Parts: sequence; structure tokens; C-alpha cells
Amino acid sequence: MVCKEREALVEKLGVFLENKEQLAPVAARIMAYIILKGNAGTTFEDLVTNLCASKSTISTHLNYLADLKRLNYFTKSGDRKKYYLINRESVVQNIDKMVGMWHEELDLHKEIKAYKEKANKHLPIEEQFDMAFHDIFMVYLKDVINSVAVLRDKIINNHLKKQ
Repeated sequence: MVCKEREALVEKLGVFLENKEQLAPVAARIMAYIILKGNAGTTFEDLVTNLCASKSTISTHLNYLADLKRLNYFTKSGDRKKYYLINRESVVQNIDKMVGMWHEELDLHKEIKAYKEKANKHLPIEEQFDMAFHDIFMVYLKDVINSVAVLRDKIINNHLKKQ
């Protein structure tokens, strides 16, 4: 039962990661599978079996994800296998990238709003820009940035506790 649910969720999360992270389909499914395996990690052999992909395909995409620093691995004493995990630092890096884009967008809206305010002084009332959207949207962006900063801090603090 859990395996069937995980299989369906790997596919759903894989499609999401494909689009959001611009990953190849197999790389996205690898990420999804590893996410759903949790702290136990997963092996190369487990990925080949469960994702129904060739060894060379899995190897290529594992190396690609490792090069992107999206994955870490650990070994177990007496076991020659690598166990792959999501690199928690890459999650923080993605958050930082998103927040950076939101700051750029916020700055752009401030600039556009300032331009429109200046232009409104020279336009007849019926042609003036409506400023409400920018005010609402800038509040939204600030709220998102602050909320995600809290999430980022929780991830970092949780990660430090586990080291």
C-alpha cells in the first residue's frame, strides 16, 4: 500500500520538480524518490529497480545532480554502497535564490510606482494610474519574503542540530 502511494507521489513530485527546477524527467524522479525515502537514503541499485531505468541513465543523472550539489551521500560501516540524500544546503540555496528574485521584483515595483506617481502629476484624473495594485503587491512580496526567511532559519537551525 505505502509502496503504491510512494510510486504515485514520486511521479507527481517528479513532474513538479521537472517544471520548477528545469530537471530532466529521470533526474526529477530521482530527486522525488530520494525526498520520499527520507533520512534512510537510497542506493544506486534501489533507484535502478524502483525507477525502472537503466544503470547508465541513473548513473548519468545521479552524477548530474551531484555536480549541481543537490545530493549528498553517506556510507555505512561494512557496506560499500553509497546512500543518497537531498543536500539540505541546496534547499537553503534555492530559498535564497527565490528571495533574491522577490527582492528584485519588489525593487522594480517601487521604481514603477515612483514613475507612475510622477506621471500622475502631469496627467488628467481620468488618465492617471491606479496605484492600489502596487501597494497591495509590495505588501504581499514583503510578507512572502519575511515568511520564507522564517522557514529558512528553521531549516538552518534544524540542520545544525543534526550535525
